[in-house]
Amino acid sequence: MAHYDLTMPVTEEQVRQLRVGDTVTLQKTLFGIRDASYIALFDKGRSTRFDLNGHAVIHTAPNVRKVPVSEEFPAGYQPVCIGTTTSSRMERFTRQLMTQCGVRFIIGKGGMHEGSSKAFQELGGAYLAIVGGTAALETTWIEQIEDVDLDDLNPESLWRFRIRDFGPLLVGMDSHGGSLYDTVGQEVMNNRASVLASLGVA
Repeated sequence: MAHYDLTMPVTEEQVRQLRVGDTVTLQKTLFGIRDASYIALFDKGRSTRFDLNGHAVIHTAPNVRKVPVSEEFPAGYQPVCIGTTTSSRMERFTRQLMTQCGVRFIIGKGGMHEGSSKAFQELGGAYLAIVGGTAALETTWIEQIEDVDLDDLNPESLWRFRIRDFGPLLVGMDSHGGSLYDTVGQEVMNNRASVLASLGVA
C-alpha cells in the first residue's frame, strides 16, 4: 500500500494511481457539501460561484460560529467542530457531482454504492474514508473557512476550507472498481456462513 500527499486540485491521472488500501493526505483546499446543497444544485438547478473542478468534497454540515469578517475570518465564520456525516444517503448525486462540477474525491463515512463505483471508474474518482467520531481531530486539519456559498442553507451551505495535512484518509473506493466495503461485506457473509455451520444451523 502507498501513501500520497496531494495538493488540490488534482488530475484524473493522479486519481487513477490510487488503489483501495492506499492512504492520502490532502493540502490547500477542500469543499464541504451535504444533502441540502446537493438538492439545491442538482434538483433545483441552482449554481455555485465555486470552481470544484479537480477538487475534493467532504460530507459535512459544520458547527461554526458567526463572527465579524476579518483577515482571520474572511467568510465571517469561525470553525468550531467540523465533522463528517454518512455518505450513503447522498449516493444519487455522485455522477452529477463529477460530470457537472468536475469533482474527483468524495470524503465521508460508511462508503457508497454501485452507482458511485461506476462513476468513479468511468470518470476517474475515488472515495476517501474517514473514521467516525473524529470531528475534533478533523477540525485541527482545517486552517480557515475561506468562503461560503448557498449560505441560505446553513449549516448545509457549500463551504470552502483552507486545509493543511488533511489526513491520512483511507482509499475506500478507487477508479478501478475496488471497494473496501464490498470486500468487507463479502468477508462478513463468509464468516457468518462458517459460524452458522459450526453451530449446526442450516
